[in-house]
Amino acid sequence: MNPAAGEDPATLPGEPDGFARLWTPHRMVYIDGQDKPADDSPRECPFCRAARLPDAEGLVVRRGAHCYVVMNLYPYSPGHTLVCPYRHVADYPDLTDAETDELARLTQQAMIVTREVSGPAGFNLGINQGVVGGAGIQAHLHQHVVPRWAGDANFMPIIAHTKPLPMLLEDARSRLHEAWQRLFGAPPERAAD
Repeated sequence: MNPAAGEDPATLPGEPDGFARLWTPHRMVYIDGQDKPADDSPRECPFCRAARLPDAEGLVVRRGAHCYVVMNLYPYSPGHTLVCPYRHVADYPDLTDAETDELARLTQQAMIVTREVSGPAGFNLGINQGVVGGAGIQAHLHQHVVPRWAGDANFMPIIAHTKPLPMLLEDARSRLHEAWQRLFGAPPERAAD
């Protein structure tokens, strides 16, 4: 009998692990701030760094002329992507017209591609501006494209502060990248800085 839960673990579904809880160590680095930039400079920015890396290494799903799409390292759900301008800019009104247009177009495409790959029932879309607005990284604007499924907001995030994810980031990136190529063809050339 598990005294904490008041139930015999042998009667519970799944393999007993001795702790009677899900193990999500990937969240600890986020909580500890491991990947948070030391300052607001482009040199420290994870979005500027991801854009300079090869696509698979930087978890880049799609590149445009002014913006690109990257997997969220700490996703709310499988397939959670971020649409970012290449330019290190913090505030939405500071985007150029070309950046604003492409950010919107890549967001639309991200929804289409994600529906093709995993069939979510809906999406949360959002840009968090400033600390009080919920921006984890304030210095580089990024739009969240979060796929949602019926019942995905169960007791886990509320009681256990845990979101189980059934797919590795690299696998999700590959599936989304392949579907993007199939649905929208080769990406455009990146605009000169």
